[in-house]
Amino acid sequence: MYNEKRVGVVIPAHNEEAFVGRVIETLPAYVDRVYAVDDCSTDDTWAEIQRHAERANRSRREATTLADGGATFEGVVEPIRHETNHGRGGATKTGYRHALDDDIDVVAVMDADGQMNPDMLARIVEPVAEGWADYAKGTRLLHRDRKQMSNWRFFGNSLLTYLTKISSGYWGMSDPQNGFTAISGDALARIDIDGLYDDYGFLNDMLTTLNIHQFRVADVSHPAVYGEEQSGIRYSSFVPRLSVLLARNFTRRLVARYVIHDFHPLILLYSAGIASAIGGALGGLFTLGTLIDSGVGFVQGALSLLLLIVGVIAIAVGMAYDLETNEGLRVPQYDETTHADQEGR
Repeated sequence: MYNEKRVGVVIPAHNEEAFVGRVIETLPAYVDRVYAVDDCSTDDTWAEIQRHAERANRSRREATTLADGGATFEGVVEPIRHETNHGRGGATKTGYRHALDDDIDVVAVMDADGQMNPDMLARIVEPVAEGWADYAKGTRLLHRDRKQMSNWRFFGNSLLTYLTKISSGYWGMSDPQNGFTAISGDALARIDIDGLYDDYGFLNDMLTTLNIHQFRVADVSHPAVYGEEQSGIRYSSFVPRLSVLLARNFTRRLVARYVIHDFHPLILLYSAGIASAIGGALGGLFTLGTLIDSGVGFVQGALSLLLLIVGVIAIAVGMAYDLETNEGLRVPQYDETTHADQEGR
């Protein structure tokens, strides 16, 4: 237990035979339940999970007894296997469902590839266990030591951060693909787990869903850890699918927050701004074609440019309103300074 809260850890695993056992072995003692989910691996991941689960559960049974000598522990590690591949998000969702059934208070997620330092788990769990946030997520971009993150990874994560800020409404968030997370049992019970995205866009989808429910999210800085593990992301398919998902979630969030739940004029600014910007851009392209063919169309070009400028301004004002509206959902960067400030309150 951590701060009198039961802690569970979901470990989604796919072809991670070399790392998953080490992840299970190094989990801190305050973790009450571990849900190791083998997502239809084709290597020996399932055998490794079973072997390390048996070892961990046997050690815990031997160490934990009642006053009358009877065993109290029923198994800290629960091996779960998918017969078909559900995707990274699908495996996490399976662990979430098991945690809800067990009435876990704080449910963390650690990938099976060894990139998440178990010593940092307490920093991820603490904002949720203390009640400062409903959801906490790691970020490698804000940590003072980013030496192990390549420039290409940093650029990609930074670009995806800005796109996810717009889509999710969490404007102070960074490193959205970071799967080192923790969520309160109460928040988990309120969201539609089954409706969350199954593949690698799961984390982005989760942020949008949390924003619709107006849950508080904390960013927790931690160092990047990279070794010999290989990413399972195929960027040729990941980038197009994620782009569609972010655009869809942006629309879903605006409708849910600013039309269905409560009306806000920023929906008009966004709608008019996007329509105006698209109209101006298309008009400009048409005018450019006309100029090339016949050398006319300057007035039309000027109107298109004006329409584009007005659209961009409307979108910018809408974003400003959006940022202000969501400011209360942002938990300040959780670092050593913030921790000291929280303890002083």
